[in-house]
Order: sequence, then structure tokens, then C-alpha cells
Amino acid sequence: MVENEQEIEAKFMVRDLQAVQRKLEALGGQLESPRVHEINLRFDTPAGELAAGRRVLRLRQDSRAVMTFKGPSQTGQEVSVRQEIEFEVGDFATARRLLEALGYRVAVMYEKYRTTYHLRELVVVLDEMPYGSFVEIEGRSAREIHAAANQIGLRWETRSALSYLALFEQARLAHNLPESDLSFEVLKSIRVAPGDLGLNYADDGAGGD
Repeated sequence: MVENEQEIEAKFMVRDLQAVQRKLEALGGQLESPRVHEINLRFDTPAGELAAGRRVLRLRQDSRAVMTFKGPSQTGQEVSVRQEIEFEVGDFATARRLLEALGYRVAVMYEKYRTTYHLRELVVVLDEMPYGSFVEIEGRSAREIHAAANQIGLRWETRSALSYLALFEQARLAHNLPESDLSFEVLKSIRVAPGDLGLNYADDGAGGD
């Protein structure tokens, strides 16, 4: 959730996303956006200056086209806390051409399927990534996110404050994957275990492989 251009969230890797979805609905979670396929392009300068500064410039296509800037995550936090500026653009292809005309290039392409719920004041998304299933909880504070994770049945100590691309980098190194293509096609024959990402499964009673 973005409060005053500040994103506060935590991620959890899970074995059974459908079980989490059933639990979320039993708690009164309201479906905001049904399952949708996303294509994400992360841009950088040829020298990789944005990545070096832990900043993100992203163009996303799902049911809309959205451009996002994220600043570096704050250190010493229980969850990911970072500046986020996000807005809808009229045309994905035109926005891409604009960024390329400004000297940026596509550093990484990645895709996922996302289902979005509201649980009271929080946003809970169910993400199917090419390297596993994740629950992402966004709220106004780490305390709210912690409480929601407990309700849903996610072990707090398994949370990650890393971005999906930071997690993918660990998987890439473990499996010698290409640097710029995080697609379902490329990873279809690769089984990525939680340990490859430095994680454990968050589902109740489940441990990492």
C-alpha cells in the first residue's frame, strides 16, 4: 500500500496458493482484481545506474499500462519500506518508446499472474511467478502486515523484504539462468526450491525444501 508515496509490504513464498486464497476469503477478503497476466519491463541506463542505486523504473502491462518508480528500500525495517511513484499511461508501446528515446533500455523482462484482494485496510496479492507462488501483503505499517499474516496463516519469520527481481537473481545464480528473461517459458523446466532464494515456505506447518 502506498501512503504518501511510500510502499510498505512483505512477501511470503507458499506451497499452496489456493489454500491461502480460501483462507483469505474466509476472513472476509474482497476480490479487487481477478487473476490477470502481467508483463513487466524493468528499465535502466546502459551503465546500470538505477540498479546500482537500488532504484526501479518499471513499465507494466496487465489490464492497464502502468509506469512505476521505486526508490531504495529503507534499511533496518521489518518489512520493505520504499518510495513509490506510480501512474497509468495511455499506451504501453508508446511509453516504452519514450523511455528508450530518453536513453533507457530494457534490463529485464519478467511476467507473473496476479490476483488482488482487499482485507480491511490492506492489499493482499496472490502472485504466480515462474519460480514459485507468493503472497504479498501491503499495509500502512509492519504491525498491520504482521497481524494480517498471522490471520492468513503465514509464518512471520519466513517473510522477505526483497523484490521479485532480487529473489530471481538468487535463483539465476543457483540455476545458471539468463539475466534478462524471467518468463514462464524460460523457467518451465526449472524447479526452484525456497532454499535457492534464501527462503522457507510460509504456509503453516511447511518448511523449506
